[in-house]
Parts: sequence; C-alpha cells; structure tokens
Amino acid sequence: MSSTSTLRFRTGISGAFIAPLIFLVGATVHFVFLGAFDMNALTMSALVGLMLAALVAKDYARFWESVIAGIATPIAMTVTLILFIVGPLAALVEETGVSEGFVWLATEIGVGGGAFPAVVFVAACAMSMSTGTSLGTLFTAFPIFYPAGAALGAEPALLAGAILSGALFGDNLAPISDTTIVSATTQRFRTRPGVADVAGVVATRAKYALTAAGASLVLYLLIGTVFLADGPGAAPAAADASPRGLVMLIPIVALFVVAFVMRDLYLAITVGLVGGTVTALLAGLMTPAGIVSAKDGTAEGFLIAGVEDMLPLIGLSLMVFGMLGVLQAAGVLELVVTRISESRLAGTPAGAEVAIGGGQSIVTALFAGVVGPSIVTFGPVVDRIGASVGLHPYRRANVMDCFAMGAACVLPALSAFLFISSDLTGGVDGMPGLSPASIFLACLYPLVLTVIMVFSVVTGWGRTFEGPDGAQVKEPPSTSRSADRPA
Repeated sequence: MSSTSTLRFRTGISGAFIAPLIFLVGATVHFVFLGAFDMNALTMSALVGLMLAALVAKDYARFWESVIAGIATPIAMTVTLILFIVGPLAALVEETGVSEGFVWLATEIGVGGGAFPAVVFVAACAMSMSTGTSLGTLFTAFPIFYPAGAALGAEPALLAGAILSGALFGDNLAPISDTTIVSATTQRFRTRPGVADVAGVVATRAKYALTAAGASLVLYLLIGTVFLADGPGAAPAAADASPRGLVMLIPIVALFVVAFVMRDLYLAITVGLVGGTVTALLAGLMTPAGIVSAKDGTAEGFLIAGVEDMLPLIGLSLMVFGMLGVLQAAGVLELVVTRISESRLAGTPAGAEVAIGGGQSIVTALFAGVVGPSIVTFGPVVDRIGASVGLHPYRRANVMDCFAMGAACVLPALSAFLFISSDLTGGVDGMPGLSPASIFLACLYPLVLTVIMVFSVVTGWGRTFEGPDGAQVKEPPSTSRSADRPA
C-alpha cells in the first residue's frame, strides 16, 4: 500500500478516534477521579490508545507510519526543541528567587493576593506582546509568578489562568506573532494584487483583542478581590520576602529585547540563559555547583533539572502529535474542511463567518490547540469561503485567528497550552499542581474572546467587505466575484 494512501480501519473512520478517546478517558480518570496530575500517566494513556487502535487498522504498518509522520512534522519538532531549551531557563528563574523578589515588590506597593492575578495578567500580556510567543511567555512567567502567589495568598487556578491568558493575548495581537503573520498572509485581495498586510490586520483586530483583555482584567480583579479572600498565612510569608532576586530581571529583560528586535526565540533564550547564569553567579544567588554538579553518583544543577523537568511533557507532546498523524492519515481533517467549504451556510456573509469560525475551531482542536499550523491548514479554505461573499481580507483573517485563539485552543484533554501550564504548576512549594480542566475555567481571555467574536458575527460588529482597490467598505459587493480569482 502506498504511504500516501488513506489510512482505513475495520470500524470505519471512527477507528481514527479510538486513541484520542482512550487518551481522554485516561486523562479524566487520573485528573478527576484519582487526583493524579502526572504527565507520564497521560503519555501512557495515549500510548495504550495508539497500540489498541493499531489492532483495528486494516494496514498495521501503515498505522504506525502515520504515527511517525505526525511526530516528525516540523511543528512537533519545534515544540519539542523549544521545550528542551526553555526547561533550563525556567529552572534557573525558579532557582534564583525571582518570584521572592516579586513578592517583596508586591508587598511594598500594597498588592495583595486577591489583586495579584490581575497584575500578573497585565505583566504576561506585556511579555507576550514584546516577543509574540505564548510558549516563551509561559516558561518565563510561571516560575516567576506562580510561586509568588503562594506567599501572597493568591488563588492558584485564577493565577495560572491569568498567566496563560496573558500569554495568549500577545500571540493573538502582537505584529511579530507567527499566528498574526500567518492569518494575514493566507488571505488574498481580489480587487488588487497581494495579501492582507500585518499592520492592517493588527489595527482592525485590536478592538476585539483589547476588548477581551479589558473585560478579562476586570473579571480577574473582581473575582480575586471581591469573591475570593487572600489565603491564610500569606502576610507572614510575604513579610519574609527578599528583593535580591529582582536583579535577575536584567537577563529576563534582555531576553525580551532580543526576541523583539531579532525575532528569534532560540537566540533570545540563549541570551537569557547565559546572561542569567552570569548574573546569578555575580549576585551570589547561585554557586558554580548550581549549574552542573554531581552528588552520590547523581547529576545535579539547574541545567540537569531543567531538562529532566521537560521530559514528561515532551513525551506527552510526541504522543499527541502521533495521534494527530493518525487523524490526518485517516482523512478526518480533509473531511472536516470539505464539509465546511461545501456547506450551504457559507452562502451569506454571516453564514460564511460562522463556517470560518466553526471550521477553524474544529481544526485548531484537532491540532491540540497549536494555532499556527491550524491556520496554515485552514487558511486557504477561509480565503475561498470569505472571498465568495466579498468579506475583506482583514475581516477574514480576524475571524479566523480570534476563533482559533479562543476556547478552541484551551479545550481540556486536547490543548497543549493547558498541559504545559498544568505541568508548570507542579512541584511548587505552597501551591498545588493543577489539572488542565481547573486552569481552563480560569483562563478568561480566550473564553471572553470567543464570546466577543460570536457577538461580532451575530451582530456584524466590525464586518467589512472588499471595495475597489482593496478598500474596506460596509456594504457587500453588488456583484459576486470568483473566490478563486488570482491575486
């Protein structure tokens, strides 16, 4: 059988969902019933699901070829590499007491545990806007702010949700974000040559993203200060905090500057790691043995700990991408795209936007919440559907990206963002490890953004059409254009 042929199962296309279903059951059992927030248990569930699904495949060898193909995709390897290189950075930040410095600072300016999630949300938004990367923000912000929440008495799930929300905000709006760039460049003009420019897309997207961010900030502040009280024992712990760790903000700021100027996450993390190590040594926050050492035959140091901490998450990521490879080989993604593009719903502007938002949400969920590749996959379909009813490229890009960055990218048991955030809450003194489901409920920005975009589609708020020479106009074109007209 050709390696490019469709993967088939004895149970029909439902066989492609056996592994994800077993994975979902395993996640539910461990997280909900056993209270075990362990990435290794989830990796085991996914692996067992794949092994059982393979027995139902008509071509056993072809099944495992599709698993390998999913694991070998550029996005899977990119996520794996990023996890490896940010692990030591996260361990360094945790080791050198930056969070304690923030506890001291928050105490000095009078920020209590109730307001802390709101403050952290703003800080995470600033971080993600400056780098355009949600993953980089997560691995920098969690080791700083989540332990600080223990001393200040912040509600753990609300704090974790605020960090993830802030990380997603920059990914949604930053001009240097890969999702922003891809969402723009996949949408072609029909009345002039070229594709949607990033500046125009960001300018028109700001009203949705900033409205969602403003509403989220108010909700974090209200929930933290009105509905939840500061945790017991917060004041004594905060009173003992030291400002020494704040010196580590120097390499962290350098990391963000390099990421913003050079637009290279790997270089930025390297600068942060090297600069952070030197700063920690000079400030007396760490000894050379804290970098790499051995005790009783066991390797120690933050470099070792950082890599070790990432291994369970990397194993889970590889299994998730393996399951996605099966779905892709079985034609599930192609079936979704075909059904949506041929739907009668796509015949009106509002209906086209429903098809775009719903279709992009489904594809994003199938990509484990990883937005960039899902937009690359579905973007050409959005271009065709939206152009057929005259929607402006800016509007198409914004509906597509905002629905992708909404609830679809943080669905429990599917979202890589939730699994990463859950893993980063583990092993923190005074704070519990959180399940993906509990973080989802507190991840307000994508949930509010989804509500705003549904409102926008239903009411037509922000809907524009392509006029002469690519101008934005309020009324649809009087004559239909071919959606496939060359740019």
